[in-house]
Amino acid sequence: MRILILGGSVFLGRAFVTEALVRGHEVTVFNRGRSGPDLPGADTVHGDRESAADLAALVERAPGPGRGWDVVIDTSGQQPHTVAASARALREHAGRYVFVSSIHAFVDWPDRPVDENSSLHPCSADSPPDLPFSTALKAGCERAVLAEFGTERSTILNCGLLIGPHENIGRLPWWLERMARGGRTLAPGRPDLPIQLIDARDFAVFGLDLGERGVGGRFVTTSLSGSSSYGELLSACVAATGSDAELVWLDDQRVLAAKVEPWSELPLWYPEFKDGQPAGIWRADAGAAARAGLRCRPIAETVRDTWAWLRERGPLDRPYRQGLQGDVIGIAPEKERRILAGEL
Repeated sequence: MRILILGGSVFLGRAFVTEALVRGHEVTVFNRGRSGPDLPGADTVHGDRESAADLAALVERAPGPGRGWDVVIDTSGQQPHTVAASARALREHAGRYVFVSSIHAFVDWPDRPVDENSSLHPCSADSPPDLPFSTALKAGCERAVLAEFGTERSTILNCGLLIGPHENIGRLPWWLERMARGGRTLAPGRPDLPIQLIDARDFAVFGLDLGERGVGGRFVTTSLSGSSSYGELLSACVAATGSDAELVWLDDQRVLAAKVEPWSELPLWYPEFKDGQPAGIWRADAGAAARAGLRCRPIAETVRDTWAWLRERGPLDRPYRQGLQGDVIGIAPEKERRILAGEL
């Protein structure tokens, strides 16, 4: 197959390119050439999605016969007007558009459970280009794809929480590096709390499978609820690093009372209850994706592979950051020590 990947240089995009090449597909990658190195084996076209001229130049590179791609996989669309321009330029030059959206596109997430029929944020496909970045914009991106490719030629993947080698946000890498330091380690919540994470490589396999089979529709793309637990995740981090880290579990309210920020200071931690009700962050219904063929590897395998990649990559010269405000990931060692000592 002839596949065009928008993005394709970091994390999930890299996983798509790697898997597509392994399968023997003819792969074109379109990105700015700034975020990561080009992967050998793919035809890389450098350009900016914001530029009409660059999109026109991309279309001129469309392979024959018929000068087009069988599938477009969009891993980098963040703004509706940008996705609309890309989809419009490619509408007559691609058979199917697979768009990597986010579980954030649903109004109810993370406070309540969601599935493919959950309401989206009311963001339009023609939202102005000067809107501040927000995860809600993914809903407008989805609408932009559907407006150009229609429901029959569109596949929407509402991505859950990604982990795995080459992660550029740093949620799992931070935990691995924290465990490698050893000692008493703050573990928030309870170890048997079910969580839902998905390895970027498994996501890419599923997305390519759907593209190859011509499957349209929407899929909440993450692991099944209860497939792993927070305790399994952190214990796997201890085992992978071979450290003497001792997990000290403190309940959510105790951690919140110490003014610890969920998600940033302790990555992948979110209080189990919201306004007295169970939060929906780990209760997304991924049944449709599982029935369509999504298979997720054991979390311990992802953790081991990520640690191996981190050791090969070496230390970063900057802190991990995430979120709309670029929050630094990870609790300060002194704050963690004081919490464990009962001083906070």
